[in-house]
Amino acid sequence: MKADLLMHFSVDKENKTVNIKREFNASLSNVWSAWTDASVLDLWWAPAPFKSKTKFMDFRVGGKRLYAMVSPEGEERWSIFEYTSISPKVNFKHSATFCDAEGLPNSNLGSSYWDITFSENKDSTIVDIAIKRGSLEELEKVIEMGFKEGITSTMQTLDKILETKK
Repeated sequence: MKADLLMHFSVDKENKTVNIKREFNASLSNVWSAWTDASVLDLWWAPAPFKSKTKFMDFRVGGKRLYAMVSPEGEERWSIFEYTSISPKVNFKHSATFCDAEGLPNSNLGSSYWDITFSENKDSTIVDIAIKRGSLEELEKVIEMGFKEGITSTMQTLDKILETKK
């Protein structure tokens, strides 16, 4: 596995946005699939020791993914994605909202708005992510909850999954 994969994480407080640029040592097709196929997402979309469990996923504009991050003790923390734009193997956008097991919002954090872009770079794939929050307070709260550490951990797990697909 390539050891020096790009990982850039920055917070733009003025625009209430987290920006992540991450390189994966894998083909665009494999990386795209890892982000858009529920069976693959469930293998990595939660920081260890949590596990991801998808209740349903309909990856299309207007579709949704309802999933839980499940703690080792079995506690479930639910979220719902609502897909607003999809350009296959190039970009997709979705909102993400904390909710209950039925998909009803249950947090005062509001939604985040994800804009995820994929591009090939020789033998690797670059994923550019912009995550916008509704307020600076929401952004700061998510950062305090350990978002940077969590997303970094999930990306490292995805590296391992992609390595097995070579």
